[in-house]
Amino acid sequence: MLHNSHSNDIPQRHDSNYGSTNKKHSLDERDNFITRSRSLRSPMHCTRESREEPPGPEAGTDPSDGQRDSQYKTNKEITLGKEVLLLMQALNSLSTPEEKLAALCKKYADLLEESRNFQKQVKILQKKQAQIVKEKVHLQSEHSKAVLARSKLESLCRELQHHNKTLKEENMQQARQEEETHKEATAHFQFTLDEIQTQLEQHDVYNTKLRQENFELGEKLKKLIEQYALREEHIDKVFKHKELQQQLVDAKLQQTTQLIKEADEKHQRERKSLLKDVTEWRHKYEEMKQQEVQLKQQKTVRDKEYKDFQIKLERLEKLCRALQMERNELNEKLEILKEQVSVNAANVDLPTPVIQPCVAFDSQKELNTSSKRAPGGCWEAEPKGLSETKHSSKDPL
Repeated sequence: MLHNSHSNDIPQRHDSNYGSTNKKHSLDERDNFITRSRSLRSPMHCTRESREEPPGPEAGTDPSDGQRDSQYKTNKEITLGKEVLLLMQALNSLSTPEEKLAALCKKYADLLEESRNFQKQVKILQKKQAQIVKEKVHLQSEHSKAVLARSKLESLCRELQHHNKTLKEENMQQARQEEETHKEATAHFQFTLDEIQTQLEQHDVYNTKLRQENFELGEKLKKLIEQYALREEHIDKVFKHKELQQQLVDAKLQQTTQLIKEADEKHQRERKSLLKDVTEWRHKYEEMKQQEVQLKQQKTVRDKEYKDFQIKLERLEKLCRALQMERNELNEKLEILKEQVSVNAANVDLPTPVIQPCVAFDSQKELNTSSKRAPGGCWEAEPKGLSETKHSSKDPL
């Protein structure tokens, strides 16, 4: 019976060691997952996280963790300010409102993707929590198994004690019977004394062997009891550690849910502000379109006026050229007349003081007639052109 109990105890120990290694492996995996989730938080996520105060020692965390959280929050605020400045600079660098609107839409799409990623992380944490609960149930079942094994060992110890008592009683009975037979056979069977002595010696050896076996079994039972006590202490420590981990996971889940709620509220506010900006930009865009149509109409009118002005200038230039041609012809005629007058004067032998006033008088008449024809038209054309140029310079093209 003892051998069987000992052999059953060995696989139980092996299973418990295997379970403890699996528990350690799962704990290491959860710690690695938490560190990865912290490292994967981008600055865009930092902009969405709320500016909560770090939990103190009442929430179940160390003061060093609170300092780290406060430093992390200050870093998040700094990155949030920097990101807002960068976003404003990027919007100012864009020239058209369409580009600004497109940049804002892209930013909004990135924020939606990040919120979806956070929801996925929350689902993963919930799955981890379910796994931890399953492990807890498994540990409770192992604890119940250990309690059952302990009860079995206690029953085995009781059976061994009962067996020892029966052996002692049998030995006492055998000794009494031997003493009676020895007393009865002393007279009749003296030749059997040697045999009886040898039997007694054999019984003594057997009793000593039984005593040694009983002593060894008692020591083995003590060792088993000590081992089970140590195992119970270890299981209690593991349960405490699991409870602490469960509390940490619950606190982290609460924090993540609060952060997600605040991020959703912030998204809604930003969406409302963006919609307002979009409506304002649309109104401005429509106004600019109307102004553009008006300017195009004004431009067409000015183009027509400019074409009319160019036609008038061309006409004036033609008139000026014709007048210059007439003037040159008149000058040539005057020179010819002067030559003719000088020739006639030489032939007729008229006095020079009489001829010169006549020539000057004739030339003056011709100049007056030419000036009446040309300069008047020129001066009348020029003011019209000047007035048109002034009018065109006032109106913007």
